[in-house]
Amino acid sequence: METHLADFIRDTSAGREAEAILRTCVHCGFCTATCPTYQLFGDELDGPRGRIYLIKQMLETGEATEKTRLHLDRCLTCRSCESTCPSGVHYSRLLDIGREVVASRVPRYGVDGLTRSVLKHFLPRPGLFNPAMRVGQMMRPLLPAALKGKVPERRDPGAVPAPRQQRRMIVLAGCVQPAMLPGINAAAMRVLDRLGISLIEAGRAGCCGALRLHLDDAEGARDDARRNIEAWLPLLDAGHEAIVMTASGCGVQVREYAHLLQDDPRYAVRAARIALATRDISEVVIAEKAALLKLLENVVPGTRRRVAFHSSCSLQHGQKIRGVVEELLLAAGFELVPVTDAHLCCGSAGTYSVLQPEIATRLRDNKLDGLGAGRSSAAAPEVIVSANIGCITHLQSGTELPVRHWIELLDERLGAAHA
Repeated sequence: METHLADFIRDTSAGREAEAILRTCVHCGFCTATCPTYQLFGDELDGPRGRIYLIKQMLETGEATEKTRLHLDRCLTCRSCESTCPSGVHYSRLLDIGREVVASRVPRYGVDGLTRSVLKHFLPRPGLFNPAMRVGQMMRPLLPAALKGKVPERRDPGAVPAPRQQRRMIVLAGCVQPAMLPGINAAAMRVLDRLGISLIEAGRAGCCGALRLHLDDAEGARDDARRNIEAWLPLLDAGHEAIVMTASGCGVQVREYAHLLQDDPRYAVRAARIALATRDISEVVIAEKAALLKLLENVVPGTRRRVAFHSSCSLQHGQKIRGVVEELLLAAGFELVPVTDAHLCCGSAGTYSVLQPEIATRLRDNKLDGLGAGRSSAAAPEVIVSANIGCITHLQSGTELPVRHWIELLDERLGAAHA
């Protein structure tokens, strides 16, 4: 694609990257076939190719409109198009550049601006979010349906083992996960403890930065990254083997710290080290599969529980991790039910389900159908599992079936072996 970028961006780091990405695109349109919003609307501007044209036009003219912003806002950043693209177009990075330019040229006002401001200042702060979530859970029976879907029932996370293993890794607590679904990290700690690895939460670490990045606050996201780097590097220096992500959305973000801070002379090298040390929990467990199978030998055979696995976009498209969770679930004795359109987004996408509720609900309902939530009892899953808290809570808002993190099922299975 021929480009003629405007002076304001041409000789910047973002401009050079945008130009390289734009020149990679060959207009083939394969991306539209796997774009969730294009599937819903059939509008070229609500598909990756159309959005690329909008961004190109904006970077060449320096002009942006509310229409430009509308179609960029509708993008889920699911990266399904990146998995499809035969030319390797790094669309998500172009989108980040485009959104940052739009934010500087088309300010947000009214309800939209206020909502985004509240989200980016409230959600990443546990001191504010955690008490509010506890109140919401206490009042949950009285909440309207739309709000109740955002407030999961309170669950006891269970006891977590003390750090006792010689092998140690760092685990990200995250911003909303400790208050909403604390059982996920607790389950990960128990599973890895049985495999000879202790997980440690670094107290000074916090939100990965993805939330702010996707709410027009790129510099805030960089600040989040810097804080986490400062919290994790001493532990890596002390011998901790890796940084473990139990939320795949956070995993994508942390793995891109090197890119996010590439122009920061103080943090660029350190950010690259953090990115290289980051692992999804599935990668850690599969690396210990021999030890896992040994533990599973003590599980008493029983009825194979039917499970539908929703592979989050951040896992399959963002981190390119495919088939690993399925392999672990099968090894643990679960029966995987077939999932149709497994590549499509469920509509959660961080704060997307709050900012674009109508689209997110349509995508959620389509995903639940694909997962078999409406099938006859003989073919339906007994439980739906995923790898990301956003997907879990979003899907749970649309079904009576339990929706869990897959590591929780593995924890329960191993707990049965040692009961």
